[in-house]
Amino acid sequence: MSSTTPARPLSITAVFPQLAPLARTATRLHPRAGSPSPHSSSIGGPLLWPAADPWPHCDGPHAPDGVPPTSLKDARLRQVTASQPWPEGPVPMLPVAQLRARDIPTLRPPADADLLQVLWCPFDHLPEPKPKTALFWRSAATITDILVAPPEPEAVHPGYVPEPCVITPEEVTEYPNPMELSGELQQQLADWAAWRAAGAVVDSYYEPAPQEFYRNELSIAPGWKSAGWTRWGLTDPIHQTCRICAAEMAPLLTIATAEWDDTTRSWTPYEGQAIADPGAAHPTRIEIAGGYDLQLYVCPTSPGHPHTALIQ
Repeated sequence: MSSTTPARPLSITAVFPQLAPLARTATRLHPRAGSPSPHSSSIGGPLLWPAADPWPHCDGPHAPDGVPPTSLKDARLRQVTASQPWPEGPVPMLPVAQLRARDIPTLRPPADADLLQVLWCPFDHLPEPKPKTALFWRSAATITDILVAPPEPEAVHPGYVPEPCVITPEEVTEYPNPMELSGELQQQLADWAAWRAAGAVVDSYYEPAPQEFYRNELSIAPGWKSAGWTRWGLTDPIHQTCRICAAEMAPLLTIATAEWDDTTRSWTPYEGQAIADPGAAHPTRIEIAGGYDLQLYVCPTSPGHPHTALIQ
């Protein structure tokens, strides 16, 4: 089963040619509930983890956030029946994503790797707060003895347990959030007359603020994705720089609460439009900061430099 994003309502570069050099390719992951294999790309599925390698744990401290922790079993069943005590010792991390370069053209792994594994601690960490993430780049061909039963935490934040999902990657073209554009171009996007003069057919709903049409319908795809542009909104743009070499960090992965919402419904893949289930937009069942995304960035000069994470 594939997932296909509908064509955008119009070609934005035909209206504003200045945007053409700013185009970036992103890979939408399109997760859907399933039973992924350790050998496949997945969200929340089993990892191709070497049996000889220690499983990562988080030493904390873990920040209480008003959401009582629950058992991992209850969280997986989506039946939070009783709270658990806050963890005092190291907590085994949970698999979040496994991505193979053969499936994700925008992944751009190090020269000796073709597999990315993302794990996180299932509790908040200050100051933001957000789950603490860990990245592992591997060569899949070198892993012959797989860890079958990794350790699991006794208690978790219920919104940080991904439902196992298979993915159907799809490449799309994105353009920057309006806040990352020049002041002159921002003014043009906000000018209804500029859109009309270019012959663009835009729903009159957007006439008071046509820049919102650009932001919602033409610029950045919602949901889980690799690379692309950042969906700013919680804050103004905050460019991430490597704390080791000061290089500008590159977007690696967007971990999304939802695949679409009321403002980005036109990005719903054709295959999802026929699904009546209101949970179709939330296949992974995770929730980041009440409905936002966790965006991971990596240093383009060295995969060994620390990554950064930002909620938007």
